[in-house]
Amino acid sequence: MMKLNIEHSTRYAFNKPVAYTIQQLRLTPQDGFGQRVSNWHVKVSGKTSPQIDAFGNATHTLVMDSPHQEIIITASGEVETDIEVPVSPVIRPDDLALPVYLRHTRLTQVNEEIRQFAHGFLPQGQIIDKDLLMALMNGISQTVKWTKDADDSQQSAIDALSSGKGLSQGLAHLFIACCRVLKVPARFVHGYCFNPVSNQLENHSWADAWLVGAGWQSFDVANNVPSNGVHVRLATGLDYRDACPISSVMRDIGHQQMSVSFKVQEMSKVQQQVQQQVQQ
Repeated sequence: MMKLNIEHSTRYAFNKPVAYTIQQLRLTPQDGFGQRVSNWHVKVSGKTSPQIDAFGNATHTLVMDSPHQEIIITASGEVETDIEVPVSPVIRPDDLALPVYLRHTRLTQVNEEIRQFAHGFLPQGQIIDKDLLMALMNGISQTVKWTKDADDSQQSAIDALSSGKGLSQGLAHLFIACCRVLKVPARFVHGYCFNPVSNQLENHSWADAWLVGAGWQSFDVANNVPSNGVHVRLATGLDYRDACPISSVMRDIGHQQMSVSFKVQEMSKVQQQVQQQVQQ
């Protein structure tokens, strides 16, 4: 079990006033899938309205209709991860129907190469279970190199497999595309991944796949492991476009710069520091 104190800041700066901006913010984690959230706040340089979208994500819509040259968005709070919570094997009444997650999108579209790749992990007569999907994930990690240097966060499944390299988003798209070829409902997940070695938090993407009798199971394709206590999920969808942290529509923009920063600290370390200060 790990407790994280997280602050995620995003700043947009424009070289001339922008007349109008509308942004959809998916920066609010929710309880479930082994995580518990407390004291979470989203602060922006404008007014927002909260909603729950079709995928069950907690979102905020930001509208700025007067000239502006800067937007600052800060999301912060505490998240406890790796909590032992059983996954429900049934769909809740307010969840989307499972066939929705069999739909191919532009980013999860398949070609004959992906079909053959996916069916190569399904011997005739074999039941699709978690072991088979783990083998699929391992096969993708051996075929497509995970890179953090690419710029295309909307890399498609076809592009990831053909190029042999991709961001975590591209690897997740490829895994999802293969699952849908095998008639396994699958969805895209975006959030954070904490690296305990570097003590850094990073934007990261992975995938959920639905297994009969087990419910949604999570696969971090980039790291080639099931998602675990170092993951904090923010949003889900059919692909990255449904779950990306911030999507924007801006009018009359010129040159823009965007910067993203994270501050994260394990709460256990914070508590130790407080205790040491009290003792001193």
